[in-house]
Amino acid sequence: MSDLFDVSGKTALVTGGSRGIGLMIARGLVQGGARVIVSSRKSADVEAAAQELSRLGDCHAIPADISTQHGAQALAAATRERFPSLDILVNNAGAVWGAPLEEFPPAGWEKILSTNVEGVFHLTIALLGELRASASLEDPARVINIGSIDGLRTPSVENYSYSASKAAVHMLTRHLAKRLASEHITVNAIAPGPFESKMMAWALDDPELRSGIEGEVPLGRIGRPDDVAGLTLFLASRAGAYMTGTVIPLDGGITGCN
Repeated sequence: MSDLFDVSGKTALVTGGSRGIGLMIARGLVQGGARVIVSSRKSADVEAAAQELSRLGDCHAIPADISTQHGAQALAAATRERFPSLDILVNNAGAVWGAPLEEFPPAGWEKILSTNVEGVFHLTIALLGELRASASLEDPARVINIGSIDGLRTPSVENYSYSASKAAVHMLTRHLAKRLASEHITVNAIAPGPFESKMMAWALDDPELRSGIEGEVPLGRIGRPDDVAGLTLFLASRAGAYMTGTVIPLDGGITGCN
């Protein structure tokens, strides 16, 4: 049982790993003994995150913008230089856009879809060789996509492209899982509810709004770093080796109990 959730010695790439849920996931993997690369667009932010996590274990930074195919391929090439094989790919990098229905701009679709959906697809494809190199029947390589409960339910805010993109991530997860299962690569998604992040800061930093959000969560609180780190460790370790094609809500019961 002591080895069931063990990820020590595994190699991992976490996109959007400089803050929020990505940083929570990266910290959990580093503390679990994995060798981790964190990536995000802003060099200063990702270097600072890697420096912080290096105090806990083995962590490196690679700045990259995965919203273009070229950017995704460049990140894959830089990852390949560090790790000839890759055990865990966490596709967390994402963006959000909100605007009233009749004012929602084309840029609010182009940016969100290119980052949240195309980025996941292009980076996964670009790293298939490294994932295949680590994959085996008993210990598959793992792809973990970060979706959202806004891709499972109708949001109350006007984030049309974001909710559509996360629903697309969930279906892309299932489609890739079906295609890659025979190659011993599992593909699963986590659909978080409210967590502390820059994306949620507009609401969680306001005491009244925060209280209202907590009141909508059946378990009565905002998600904590160990909540998402724990689920990631499950999916990345022996404990989750027989699971693929799933979308797991991590939302305190919002989608399951309401």
